[in-house]
Amino acid sequence: MKKIFPLSVPGHQPPRVVASIKSDVRKYVKRERRKPLPEGVDFWDFDCKVGQGDEAPVAKHVDDLIPAIDEAAAKDCGQIYIEILAKPGVRAKKG
Repeated sequence: MKKIFPLSVPGHQPPRVVASIKSDVRKYVKRERRKPLPEGVDFWDFDCKVGQGDEAPVAKHVDDLIPAIDEAAAKDCGQIYIEILAKPGVRAKKG
């Protein structure tokens, strides 16, 4: 998913818009994790980038996406760019 979300939509309260963006992100990640795993893969990993306003996107961990959305809303950016790409992940053996 590569998408630019506006943080202010006419006729909608800003907290509801932010909640909608968070919901879309969570829904997408959940949908991607439900896909069948290829042979030899342990889990789905994600490459994520977040850009606030006109700033260049910065790589983030998937768990840091929701706080990044909150941060963009607090800074009153006009929009937020979110990129989430699923990739196969293999667990490293301990020891």
